[in-house]
Amino acid sequence: MIALIDYGAGNLTSVRKALTHLGAAHVTPTTPKELETCLGVIVPGVGNFQATEALAGVWTAAIHRAVQRSVPLLGICLGLQWLFDGSDEAPSLAGLGAMPGTCALITNSGQGTDGSAPFKVPHVGWNRLHLTRSSWLLEGVGEGDQVYFTHSFAAPVTADCVASTGYGVEFASVVERNHIAGVQFHPEKSGDVGLVILGNFLARVGTHATS
Repeated sequence: MIALIDYGAGNLTSVRKALTHLGAAHVTPTTPKELETCLGVIVPGVGNFQATEALAGVWTAAIHRAVQRSVPLLGICLGLQWLFDGSDEAPSLAGLGAMPGTCALITNSGQGTDGSAPFKVPHVGWNRLHLTRSSWLLEGVGEGDQVYFTHSFAAPVTADCVASTGYGVEFASVVERNHIAGVQFHPEKSGDVGLVILGNFLARVGTHATS
């Protein structure tokens, strides 16, 4: 069973539809204790990092315990940013701290020939993935495959980055450390490529369940 965490910041409907399409049993837990029996955890999210305050305390502790049991964890969009130490968007809040680094605002650099900014923030729409190293989450995903983004803040490119994307700056669009992974885009809105990525996560959950 996959635990889909609802902390008031995620488009859970589209993620649920994608999981159902892939035949994955899932539940939205109402208490942290329910995570004790789940074989995988997904933390989705859109909007301001301040929303992750709802995860502070018992939920974060329960997710930490799941991670310590090697339960696969996937962060989506804001959920990826929460995997890091924190974000400049809400400096007083700590993230999960599963990956070192701080998320920062995508900033315009330079101008177009007409004096306009070369790109807009937030970053909304389809963009390409540049694969940086091998990854279980990206098995079957090709260099340059396109996925759907909507965000203003992004994670730094670190050793945990398995794919990056360029939008004025280069940022980590997919991160992975052992059984913890995150995607800055929305796989549930990214067509066949997104379904492949979600399928890879479910495969990792299945491997953990039978190990």
